[in-house]
Amino acid sequence: MTEKKVKIKYFYLRYWYLILCAVALLVVQALCDLELPTYMQNIVNTLTDISITEKTGVILRYGGVMLAYAAAVTLSSVGVGYLASVIGSRASRDMRRDIFEKVSSFSAAEIDKFTVSSLITRSTNDITQIQMFSIMLIRMVIYAPIIAVGGIVKAVNLSLNMRYLLWVIVAAVALVLLTILIMLLVVQPKFIRLQTLIDKLNGVAREGLNGMMVVRAFNNVAHEEERFDDVNKELTKVNLFTNRVMAGLFPVINIAMNGVSVAVVWIAAYFALDISDVAAMMAFMSYAIQIVMSFMVLTMVFVLAPRAAVSARRVAETLNQDISVKDRDNAVKAENIRGELEFDNVSFRYEGAEENVISNISFKCSPGEVTAVIGSTGSGKSTLIKLIPRLYDVTEGCIRLDGRDIRDYTLVSLRDNIGYVLQKSLLFSGTIESNIKFASPEDPDGDEKMIRSARIAQAEEFISEKEGRYKSEIVQGGGNVSGGQKQRLSIARALYKDSPVLVFDDSFSALDFKTDAALRNALKENEKDKNVIIVAQRVGTIMNADRIIVLDEGKIAGMGTHKELLKSCPVYADIARSQLSEEELAK
Repeated sequence: MTEKKVKIKYFYLRYWYLILCAVALLVVQALCDLELPTYMQNIVNTLTDISITEKTGVILRYGGVMLAYAAAVTLSSVGVGYLASVIGSRASRDMRRDIFEKVSSFSAAEIDKFTVSSLITRSTNDITQIQMFSIMLIRMVIYAPIIAVGGIVKAVNLSLNMRYLLWVIVAAVALVLLTILIMLLVVQPKFIRLQTLIDKLNGVAREGLNGMMVVRAFNNVAHEEERFDDVNKELTKVNLFTNRVMAGLFPVINIAMNGVSVAVVWIAAYFALDISDVAAMMAFMSYAIQIVMSFMVLTMVFVLAPRAAVSARRVAETLNQDISVKDRDNAVKAENIRGELEFDNVSFRYEGAEENVISNISFKCSPGEVTAVIGSTGSGKSTLIKLIPRLYDVTEGCIRLDGRDIRDYTLVSLRDNIGYVLQKSLLFSGTIESNIKFASPEDPDGDEKMIRSARIAQAEEFISEKEGRYKSEIVQGGGNVSGGQKQRLSIARALYKDSPVLVFDDSFSALDFKTDAALRNALKENEKDKNVIIVAQRVGTIMNADRIIVLDEGKIAGMGTHKELLKSCPVYADIARSQLSEEELAK
């Protein structure tokens, strides 16, 4: 069944009751604004026909009514502004929440497609652009047409004897509309380019900050600054162009407004030297300016519209992205899992690639066994491991857990049964405790499990040396702990889940040989009923495994124990000889 496509307007339509209230207030505001010139005309006309003693009363009476209308306009305007802000803020909040939930369900393939920097821009800058436009739209989109239509009707009624004055309004409106059209044609492509450049700027900044240590180590700060400066200058150039073009709009509006006043007086004087109805002329000028102002307000909406349209398209694209790895319609919960894994003729290729990264992989591993995967760089080891928790889905063949295709299980329950340590250790801001308990922080036996996991992961020693022990602070990304400590905490986090399948993706690389050996012995002693799968570069880490799988160019080059592979697999023998001495090989 095809999912219903998300449209940005749905985020606003759910607040239809607030929009209706705003529309009602806008109608009141517009109608009151339209009445003010009429009352001004009445005051002038009445004052010319009455005595001096009566004029004060007339001014107070009509002035009081005008003040009441002005107060209604002010209160309506404040109310509309408040409602527009509430609607815009709530809709933006909903969009950010839905984007975060959507991105959280993305597989690695979707993350690769959009890039992290672009997803950040879409959930921040793009939504801000939509919010700004929506507030302007709600405040002006009803008000301006009412003012424009009402002003034209009023002006026509006033100029029945001076029809030539209507051409002043026509000319002013035509000038404004022509300017808007030209600007939209010029600026629209630039707004699309603008959002792309913001993505690029975020990407360069993020890359430079994440790799700051590498940049400094290679004394390449100047190059990174130049990269950032190139993108920044291009972004600035496009921004300046769009802002300059848009800035040209307001002088045109001012010319039109002031030109209306001058033209009305000049034309009236030219065609009718005896202007007797000064009040009508004043009212006509007021309505003419209101009409031009209404088009100026609509112009402000159009100024923001192109960029908001681009942003809305990008946000909708993210929300409507099909997820490649998701639950099947008949997916079942993975319960009472023993942990037996089987790869059955598995092949995988990345989206858009012409060749498989791994091909025809078949093996079986059971609880109580340690299965190791080794091979040269780029042989497909990490890719193979990522298929187990369905970070990617297999292209051909299938992976079975306890005899059932892993795609038949719900993603949540499948991953609950896999303790996975990534190749790149990542810690979250918080404490050591919150990082280890990441999977289930509310577990009533959490403290006991946490201490046990840290002990097995060989992390207890350095934790006990910290003043706050398990309450010690961890900064974002784990920047205040060493690589080895970060790796051990990541291993402890996986062990805390107490899952039947444990997957270590080159997770011992930052450990010294002594800690490596101690950790493996602790795993063998304490996790002997688990199905343990280890990807490693060091032969010393996996030489005692029950089964070693050797990958070469995405295919199995050999499978067996350490001693068997030394004799039967040249690829493994070459790796082992490059790392171990003759004495170690002879053991």
